[in-house]
Amino acid sequence: IRETIKMAARQAPLNCRGHTRPVVHLKYSNLTSRGYFLISACKDGKPMLRWGDTGDWIGTFEGHKGAVWGATLNSDATKAATGAADFTAKLWDSESGAELKTFVHPHIVKSVDFSKTSSLLLTGCNDNVLRLFDIEQKEEAVLTLKGHESSIKTALWVNEAVHTIVACDESNQIRLWDSRTKDEVNNIKMSDKVTSIDLSWDETKLVVTCGLTVNIVDVTRFQLVKTFSTKARVLSASLHPDNGFLVAGGEDFALYKFNCENGGEIESHKVHFGPVHCVRYSPDGEIYASSSEDGTIRLWQNTIGKTYGLWKGKTENNH
Repeated sequence: IRETIKMAARQAPLNCRGHTRPVVHLKYSNLTSRGYFLISACKDGKPMLRWGDTGDWIGTFEGHKGAVWGATLNSDATKAATGAADFTAKLWDSESGAELKTFVHPHIVKSVDFSKTSSLLLTGCNDNVLRLFDIEQKEEAVLTLKGHESSIKTALWVNEAVHTIVACDESNQIRLWDSRTKDEVNNIKMSDKVTSIDLSWDETKLVVTCGLTVNIVDVTRFQLVKTFSTKARVLSASLHPDNGFLVAGGEDFALYKFNCENGGEIESHKVHFGPVHCVRYSPDGEIYASSSEDGTIRLWQNTIGKTYGLWKGKTENNH
């Protein structure tokens, strides 16, 4: 306990301002020749792009007419996609900010994810349907997957080579789909309603949050392999790129960092003034980002005190 308090006092998160309402989703890009980037989805309807290592604002994607629930970047961060309450998913040029396409849906779009080749966009909608769009073709779905019994929360490509997709809705299940046959090929029933799913950087594990637990699922076997207990209902979690650490946040406004080997809590921080909606590790593992109901994004050092980005020594930074 003393070590946790000591470390928490030394952590100096960067506060990334700009949004005016709750920030509900974050996504880091892969490492690119230009560095790496962070995109945020917010209920203010204005998704933002930032430099991943500093949090410095690059631009805002203007065009949605409702809360934005999901945002993502393609493999080289040249394109972005967003899903919103205006019943659309939008494709953007992330370098110019130009809107490239609008994919109309019959209900709110909660989730968007690019295929690894960036040719297909996967969406999850409140009409319980998963859709695939070819971003080079017409603005109509080339494939729909039906079978969920409630609104889709998250949908992700887990293995494009074998055409598999994982998704969760308002229930306690995560479902695995084969996009070739349109069949649900597997599912896992969790202990409580699923609040989020994230894919590890090496694409071997799924991080599933539900109730007071964070759960690790082996992608190849599609089996639950490890569970971490949390102090409050957890809303999001993310694995470090080397899978050695895990960060989680939820309804108690706090962030928790765990050792994946022994399950021990390494440190905890309570800086946000509302529930933590999303946490994500950067592709180099040096930092993790958190977003909250309080309308802020904060960046945290994985190795406290290391000179990296805007961190110089122990000085508190805000921008």
